[in-house]
Amino acid sequence: MAANVEQLLETAARLRRETGDDLHGRITEAIYTDAGEIADRAVSRDETTPGGIHLDQFFDRVLTSRLWGFPLMVLMLMVVFWLTIAGANVPSAMLAQLLQGTVYDALHNAAQAVGAPWWLSGFLIDGVYLATAWVISVMLPPMAIFFPLFTLLEDLGYLPRVAFNLDRLFKRSGAHGKQSLTMMMGYGCNAAGVVSTRIIDSPRERLIAIITNNFSICNGRWPTLILIGTIFIGATAPPMLASFIAASSVVAVAILGIIFTLLVSAFLSRTWLKGEASSFSLELPPYRPPRIWQTIYTSIIDRTLIVLKRAVIMAAPAGAVVWLISNVYVGGDSVANHLIQWLDPVGLALGLNGVILLAYVVAIPANEIVVPTILMLTLNAAKSSLAQTGVMIELEDDAQIYQVLTQMGGWTFLTGMNLMLFSLLHNPCSTTIMTIWQETRSVKWTTVASLLPIGIGVVVCLLTATVARLLF
Repeated sequence: MAANVEQLLETAARLRRETGDDLHGRITEAIYTDAGEIADRAVSRDETTPGGIHLDQFFDRVLTSRLWGFPLMVLMLMVVFWLTIAGANVPSAMLAQLLQGTVYDALHNAAQAVGAPWWLSGFLIDGVYLATAWVISVMLPPMAIFFPLFTLLEDLGYLPRVAFNLDRLFKRSGAHGKQSLTMMMGYGCNAAGVVSTRIIDSPRERLIAIITNNFSICNGRWPTLILIGTIFIGATAPPMLASFIAASSVVAVAILGIIFTLLVSAFLSRTWLKGEASSFSLELPPYRPPRIWQTIYTSIIDRTLIVLKRAVIMAAPAGAVVWLISNVYVGGDSVANHLIQWLDPVGLALGLNGVILLAYVVAIPANEIVVPTILMLTLNAAKSSLAQTGVMIELEDDAQIYQVLTQMGGWTFLTGMNLMLFSLLHNPCSTTIMTIWQETRSVKWTTVASLLPIGIGVVVCLLTATVARLLF
């Protein structure tokens, strides 16, 4: 090493003697000039902004600071979620009225006009079609809002700041900083989140991101969380605070999902997927005005419709299964009721019940049909006049749903709380499982990604149920 340094010094001295001081001075001046230009770009001044700092630097100091970075990130996510949830209510109701009302009635009238047997119209219309209509009406509006909002934040340059804030946490867990971006994409759809892990170059870290993406709450799970949070958690608070408490419970579950993402990432990186976290050199791009129309077009065509197509393909057979198990009788009772009775002891031990477990089994193709399936199975099991065998229903208001679940289904506060936890911690939907297989081409890791979340969910629900019984 010393010999190399001496050779360099001798070469530098020789060049200086041959070229003279003028060239040496010009080179030095050029270096300082370049350094000055770089400094001007990095630390620019603008007297119209606070402290004379350029607007980009001012925003970066706030958005990436240790004090304000995380609170603003949570606030931004809450705003996006609120806009998605609140904005989707009206179009979802309109789609439901059209698909589950007008079109549904027209299909039954047509089937009756051509003399179709009841079992055929029931299987195709009440089963296959109605489940598909549920998925479209529940899933399309939120995705059509969430994906453009997410893409707009990306175009504005905010998402790289989120990755910068979360990089330290993911690096400590042995994962990649870019996993924060794939995690956020999972809030729209876990299948889309799995595909987005392609931005991670390291195969090991990409696999960690794929396995843990299910802890991001997708569009299909938001309706369940919002409904249960409203009628069970929010109902415990005074009327003036009910909405705030309900919303806070949903946000708390979302934050719990981030915690599980970090914990499971740390576990995987220290056991099955050992290795050092790769360096993450993140260049914070300048803030840019959004290209609104291009963003909307790209988000709807490349994300929303593709994911919706996969969900519809998976939801149709789920609706058929729900109708069949409700209408096929063995020993004087439906297959659905037999399954509920068999699953009840396991469900009650977890603070749930057999109806909930059966609903999650038949809803593997699409989480969107969990709530209507639970309501339908509960009413059928109770022999209620509101029930129509094997037909998914939507009750008029939250109070009526609460009455059905508590009086006919025997639900308690523990049931509602554990359902929210189980909604976060259960197996991915079949669309996501199929996407994991396509991205990994590994039966082993597809199985791990499918069973690990539900294993954690069973343990967590069992613990909360046990503690609740000991305390109360």
